[in-house]
Amino acid sequence: MNHAAFRTPVGLSDAGLWALQFAALPDDVAGLAKVLQGLLIHEHMPDVYGVRLSDRQRGEPHTRSAEEILERIAVQDPQPLSRARSPAERFAGCCRHYALLHVAMLRSKGIAARARCGFGAYFTKDRFIDHWVAEVFDAARRRWILVDAQIDDRQRTLFGIDFDTLDVPRDRFLVAGDAWRLCRAGQADPQCFGVLDMAGLWFIASNVIRDVAALNNREMLPWDVWGGMTLVDSEIDPAFIDRLARLTRKPDEHLDDLRAVYDDPRIAVPPTVFNAVLRRPEAVSPFALSA
Repeated sequence: MNHAAFRTPVGLSDAGLWALQFAALPDDVAGLAKVLQGLLIHEHMPDVYGVRLSDRQRGEPHTRSAEEILERIAVQDPQPLSRARSPAERFAGCCRHYALLHVAMLRSKGIAARARCGFGAYFTKDRFIDHWVAEVFDAARRRWILVDAQIDDRQRTLFGIDFDTLDVPRDRFLVAGDAWRLCRAGQADPQCFGVLDMAGLWFIASNVIRDVAALNNREMLPWDVWGGMTLVDSEIDPAFIDRLARLTRKPDEHLDDLRAVYDDPRIAVPPTVFNAVLRRPEAVSPFALSA
């Protein structure tokens, strides 16, 4: 099985010169996840670590590329990446930042990895929360595994997680296409998929588009909006999302189709996207679009 498309840092996962620091880091999935837990703090969980975010940290979640994230980390604290920062000094991001940096580090080690957009079932009872994880090819077991580098010991306790977050069960994290299929089949309620008060088929469909973009090495922010994304269920093209969901189920079997469908303007990341949190259009670095 050829995983070359997911072994090379490219676009947003290319750390540039900062990747030179990766050589001194562990060469395994678990070791790199531990490093990330000492570098990042989730923007919505500072209280879990007994801190308040600084003005600097409150702006960091909108950082898109691995290169810029690592630059900000180094400017704040030039110590080696292997040295865990105190929670108050960490880079503030979200699940997608953990996944992107994990992918960047793993690819630098020659390990096939990709970011996946979907929904986690382990944060809130009876809800599937908007979430990102890394999908890593386990050469020993000859299969792809889902890895959630965000979940450290404190979060494991907080959320009562009783499974291996280095091999997340597929029913605990649903890639967006699987969530779409379940809801289309009437086996799940679309209103259980989303974040805060935003949920529904429109949210799931938007995450399917984000997942297809990520499989084309465009791992955008969870709140970046472009192309075929909508806030209204009636504006969704169900047949189109059905097709995307099928392609994302087994990406390695459909790489050519995933590359071809990315040319569709409903999926292709444009030079400017809408940041739905900051409520403004933002330019996307041409480097990020050249994956």
